[in-house]
Amino acid sequence: MLKAIAVVAIVLAAGIAAVLVFALTKPDTFRVERSLAVKAPADTIYPVVADFRRWTAWSPYEGRDPAMRRAFGGTAQGKGATYAWDGNNNVGAGHMEILEANAPSRLRIKLDFERPFEGHNNAEFTFVPQGDATLVTWAMSGPAPFLSKVMQVFINMDSMIGKDFEAGLASLKKLTEKQ
Repeated sequence: MLKAIAVVAIVLAAGIAAVLVFALTKPDTFRVERSLAVKAPADTIYPVVADFRRWTAWSPYEGRDPAMRRAFGGTAQGKGATYAWDGNNNVGAGHMEILEANAPSRLRIKLDFERPFEGHNNAEFTFVPQGDATLVTWAMSGPAPFLSKVMQVFINMDSMIGKDFEAGLASLKKLTEKQ
């Protein structure tokens, strides 16, 4: 019996070691990006993204906690605008600040998560005219600390975050094509 327990412990330790070693091979940074063509001019789409108060109409994260607390600060929109949220485990807590606003082509946002996991990332929106449409790209990038690398062994971050970006861009498209 003691031999069986020792074998199980060795196999378990080897499995954990293998996961940790495999995690070390993951990149030190990550980037998730999705794009969608929207049949509206960039001048129509940009203000909906540059004003955090308008995110409730299209962001996929806004509907996950109806009781989520929000705080807006800084400027009303564009560079200096801030947004903090505190919600359930589906949305966590954190804050954003628009660092760069080049209307109507680009927004760069500092994105800090406090929970469920601490994270310090950048988000970026670009708006590129393409005929009668605008190609809207939503990207997030940042460092991948060791815990993140371990999670990536089991979870595909690109798929997980990417589907949220796809849903948000589809909502943004529906909202702005109506205007």
